[in-house]
Amino acid sequence: MEISFSRIAELLKTARKIILTGHIHPDGDCLGSLLALYHALVARGKEVQMLIDDNIPVTYHFLPGIEQIARPVVETTCDVLVVLDASDAERIGRVAGMVKAPVINIDHHASNLKFADYWLLDNQAAATGELIFELLEELKCEITCDIAVCLYTAIATDCGFFRYANTTARTLRYAAFLIECGAQPHVISEYIETKPLTSIIALGQVLQTLEFYLDGKIASISIDRELGDSVQSTEGFINYPRTIEGVEVAIMFKADEENLIRISFRSKQVDVSKIALSFGGGGHVRAAGCTLAGTLAEVKASIVAAVSKEILESDV
Repeated sequence: MEISFSRIAELLKTARKIILTGHIHPDGDCLGSLLALYHALVARGKEVQMLIDDNIPVTYHFLPGIEQIARPVVETTCDVLVVLDASDAERIGRVAGMVKAPVINIDHHASNLKFADYWLLDNQAAATGELIFELLEELKCEITCDIAVCLYTAIATDCGFFRYANTTARTLRYAAFLIECGAQPHVISEYIETKPLTSIIALGQVLQTLEFYLDGKIASISIDRELGDSVQSTEGFINYPRTIEGVEVAIMFKADEENLIRISFRSKQVDVSKIALSFGGGGHVRAAGCTLAGTLAEVKASIVAAVSKEILESDV
């Protein structure tokens, strides 16, 4: 059932125990949104637990309250499960089967499958963080410095620090307000942009795998499992092929588990969410992803063929 911010606020006000979760492979929007809502609800006296069925990237360890996020271990119940920044139940991993409660989903992905009992979707929002900002306004919550840091991180990271096409006047208004509340852009940027030496060395190795297709309109990079396991973060690697002149779609193939390949897409004009959705994934028009079983060569052939078809049909 589609519901409003006011209805979500009512459900949260009447709930005693609340569990918050987000998608696997959590990013800045997922974690920042989760933590902002956590701080706001705890301040209202709620019993709140945060669960993520994945490791938390070291990049985001600076976020206040991040140490409170746990992995799901045992089945549990609560008054309401709030799912943030996830477009389908599979994206929250084991949490979907281990938490028994009515589900509220707040998300901004166009590919959302409306899997929850209640949902609020806005694919015009640059980030789920914008929607949490509006929810906190509805709840009349004080935007503390900690909440401001979390929400600014959520919003800024999902719009490329206000450089991507999803950046709107609303995005900038909210960011400005959060700065007034204590978020420091230069400090947050420093945390996110600082990389360990191992990541920089790995980037050099990954760029050597660069391949081009369709007269240079497609560029791909590949990360095998051994290399992926040896570095703390490969976040941002895909931006390098995307910035190459003439490239319309950049693809990153990353071997995750045995026989599983994670694929990330970035584009300039092509709707890559359609491609990701056709392979069981999802995302945004310009940034999407999916996971496929198979060897790197098999997966690469299938994905490149699909992207080539979409580019040719899009006439870009």
